Amino acid sequence: MAESKIAIYGAIGANVAIAATKFVVAGVTGSSAMLSEGVHSAVDTFNGVLLLVGLHLSKRPATAEHPFGHGKELYFWSLIVAVLIFGLGGGVSFYEGVQHIRQPEPMRDPFWNYVVLAAAALFEGTSFLIALRQFRAQARGLPFWQALDRSKDPTTYTVLAEDSAALVGLAVAALGIYLSHALNMPELDGVASVIIGVLLAGVAVVLVAQARGLLIGEGIRPETARAIRAMAMEQECVEEVGHILSMYIGPDEVLVIVDVNFKDDTPTGEAADAIAAIEKQARARFPMIRRIFIEASEAPVPGKASDAL
Repeated sequence: MAESKIAIYGAIGANVAIAATKFVVAGVTGSSAMLSEGVHSAVDTFNGVLLLVGLHLSKRPATAEHPFGHGKELYFWSLIVAVLIFGLGGGVSFYEGVQHIRQPEPMRDPFWNYVVLAAAALFEGTSFLIALRQFRAQARGLPFWQALDRSKDPTTYTVLAEDSAALVGLAVAALGIYLSHALNMPELDGVASVIIGVLLAGVAVVLVAQARGLLIGEGIRPETARAIRAMAMEQECVEEVGHILSMYIGPDEVLVIVDVNFKDDTPTGEAADAIAAIEKQARARFPMIRRIFIEASEAPVPGKASDAL
């Protein structure tokens, strides 16, 4: 989690400086795209603060009311961040662009727009590289897209998504400002703002979908479940493995319940040893499995394995 904080702090620092500069220059030059970019950076700054809040709250210890801890707090706040990106970032940019298309105003000297966009690209690029480095460290050698698909830490991939959208948005804003001034068509500046709004909305939809899956109880991947099943079947006293139920209860914490049928006449001690072996192997191979419960589905029979469960 410490690595995630580094990425968030880097993003907040970059966005604070950039947002203030963009708003000032937007007021001086009258650029709609620059105003949209200012709103984008301001929203990203606030989002970074919310992610820090989520990180802090997710570390609270387990209580009687929340026996599995508060890890899902981070998923809730990442959902709020995605909604803000969609509503404030995408919505305001889209609205501002439409208004500028309907009532275009000739752009004044665009020079300072280019200066700010270049500086913003430098800061956003630095923030993106910091987040990317932290993400690669968490990926443990997996290919980028595979690691991104498997990541359950919304802090890192949210910052990556925001910074990626910001860099693309800067390019769109620069192109819109240039064409608007070069062709003397101020409507194009508004078009750039609309494109930025659509871009942010698209990123937000992806983040909402990811947060939704984790909030409603996303489990381990099928190949992980198959591996756990194979570990259980390696025990000589196990006859078959039933359901494997799982759920992420935090970015790096998974709850797993394994339904195991033991062979008839399996001594209690042997069954207990098999259960301990399965738990040890599963935790060693998959460190995110912090809680694993193995249940026998057979009814208790005196002197049989189910007596211990």
